[in-house]
Amino acid sequence: MAEFIKPSKSISSLTGRAIGDFNMIREGDRILLGLSGGKDSLTLLHVLHYLQQRAPVKFELAAMTVDPMAGDFDPSPMIPYLAELGVEYHYKREPIMDMAKEHMGKNSYCAFCSRIKRGVMYSTARNNGFNVIALAQHLDDLAESFLMSAFHGGRLKTMKAHYVNDDGDLRIIRPLVYARERLTRDFAQKNDLPVIADSCPACFSMPTQRQHMKELLAAEEAQNRLLFKSLLTAIRPLMSEGHEKAVNNEQ
Repeated sequence: MAEFIKPSKSISSLTGRAIGDFNMIREGDRILLGLSGGKDSLTLLHVLHYLQQRAPVKFELAAMTVDPMAGDFDPSPMIPYLAELGVEYHYKREPIMDMAKEHMGKNSYCAFCSRIKRGVMYSTARNNGFNVIALAQHLDDLAESFLMSAFHGGRLKTMKAHYVNDDGDLRIIRPLVYARERLTRDFAQKNDLPVIADSCPACFSMPTQRQHMKELLAAEEAQNRLLFKSLLTAIRPLMSEGHEKAVNNEQ
């Protein structure tokens, strides 16, 4: 029988601090967590449940998975796992690989897949009364996005910690923005979480810019153990929704 697991003090503290710094969770929020079945989203599921029991504000928590029906990737084991945990769960199957062949155009498959998944999550949230979507990107992801944007787009930009969607009816939060990837990896391994291997053939058909940035950061961190502390200081102002609006207003 699956049970919720108490997260380490470090990851729960970092997550709680990010939630507080960016005002992510408010009284009465109904949060829908995007659950891929990977180590990061599974870790966030347990951390949010832990904080839910202790937070001064009351909020509801549910999860959803969008199965892209791609290759050998099969997140369906999440269905019995979430049932055992007693978490409201929404599982949607979308033939994204087939859709991409017909409609993708010049976008990369990963970008197309992300856009379709986001649309499915938005509609599921709206149809079921959720006002917040939680995503599990961590500090490593934000650092990689920052470098990709600077190197290839000429912009100082990264993922937002907390923002409102274009329609203004949903808030999107990333509670792990202060946490390192190694924390989610260690938590998943130590507690034998049922991680679903990411085996999408499109994602592994060629090296990606993100993988290159990951390797670059790893090589630099080997020489500078304070690298990510410095990077967090640099990108912290970029993580606020107001930053980009201010930049756009100045242009």
